[in-house]
Amino acid sequence: MLAVERRRGPCGNRARRYPTYAMATAKQDVRRVLDGLPEGASLEDIQYHLYVLQRIERGREDVEAGRVLPQNEVEQRLARWLNE
Repeated sequence: MLAVERRRGPCGNRARRYPTYAMATAKQDVRRVLDGLPEGASLEDIQYHLYVLQRIERGREDVEAGRVLPQNEVEQRLARWLNE
């Protein structure tokens, strides 16, 4: 099963895709990220894309563990925070 996440990164205005495969190892994920970057990508670009991949994975883990909020609760929390 393949899922694709799109994000904009510092190495260009193009949307980047972060494919994730069921049961992929961290090393396989890094190789996929590196293969998807241009040859001239800086270390900063690589770090950014690995960071995004890690955050996507953490978000998926949160969803699976039930650590989510309903939309109306998010809106209420944001409204309180923005009004402070």
